[in-house]
Amino acid sequence: MPKHVTRAQIRAGRALVDWSVRELSARSGVHRNTITNFETGKSGGDQTTLSSLRAALEAAGVVFIPANGGGAGVRLKKEPNEG
Repeated sequence: MPKHVTRAQIRAGRALVDWSVRELSARSGVHRNTITNFETGKSGGDQTTLSSLRAALEAAGVVFIPANGGGAGVRLKKEPNEG
């Protein structure tokens, strides 16, 4: 089943790992114009593209939080030695 991801989650995920659009493009294999068009709402993004973006950010430690009454979001993975 496909995992939903929002524009805001992609932007926030990039911010958490301090990546530019160019960096996310290099790590995901998705052209930077495609990323920019998705983040700005000029395109909806197809499932393959969104999956690639999500996978790249998850590999960098971003955790995608589904809408659960408080809205969808992102956070960084907790390090094993964090209390």
